[in-house]
Amino acid sequence: MRRLRWFTVAIVAALCIGAASTVLAQRRRGFGFGAPLRMATPESFDGGFNFCRIIFSRSPDGDGANWSVDYPRADVNLSIRLSELTRTRISRDAATGEPNHVLVRLTDDLMFQCPFIMMTEVGAAYFSPEEAARLREYLLKGGFLWADDFWGEYAWDIWAREIGKALPPSDYPIVDLPITHPLFRSQFVIRTFPQIPSIGWWYGSGGGTSERPDSTVPHARAIFDKKGRMLVFISHNTDFGDAFEQEGADPRYFYAFSVDGYAVGIDVLLYALTH
Repeated sequence: MRRLRWFTVAIVAALCIGAASTVLAQRRRGFGFGAPLRMATPESFDGGFNFCRIIFSRSPDGDGANWSVDYPRADVNLSIRLSELTRTRISRDAATGEPNHVLVRLTDDLMFQCPFIMMTEVGAAYFSPEEAARLREYLLKGGFLWADDFWGEYAWDIWAREIGKALPPSDYPIVDLPITHPLFRSQFVIRTFPQIPSIGWWYGSGGGTSERPDSTVPHARAIFDKKGRMLVFISHNTDFGDAFEQEGADPRYFYAFSVDGYAVGIDVLLYALTH
């Protein structure tokens, strides 16, 4: 127990020390609103880990914002933490040392260079027939998708409809993922799946965590193939992207949400890259 406590303190200290430097670096590089789009190129991939974010169209009846929420700081920060808290080598820009996080579309061939892709605000997503077919091909060939940051039953219905175009629920049902699943023990032991609000909601609501009247319970869900391999991890009624993006914005938010957010984020990445 003493060793475990020491390890936990060391992790938190590493995150705290890194948070300030990350925020300063982001300010120097002009990260935030209006940041340039870093589309994937063949040169983006050098054998290290790339955070690959999917650009998707917005559904006319969708709920939420769009694919760019938390971009690019969540992508950068999670990549940095992966390199600091594990032995995973991440891809870095040779000139700046910045993680090579990239944007891809579902129709881009370069998506198949990404063993891991992420989508945020998926309650607003729309997949064309071609996009759904390419996503299905990617996932069945060994890819892994994390879908995050959508709230309430209406947004859930939109997401279930769109992902069902790629993975029909009759063959690939969405299931609840128990907290005892090995994913939640890839490196950090997760005992409770956290509900993480956006920092704006947390401020505006006086510390609230549920962003919709019907989103009080966070859900970890998944889709598996017929051999039991996880294809999609889904975090509903919670916002891991803000836990990463806003790690340096407020120490109270960091301790309340970012530490737990990174524990789950690192576990998801390690599970995706090893299964």
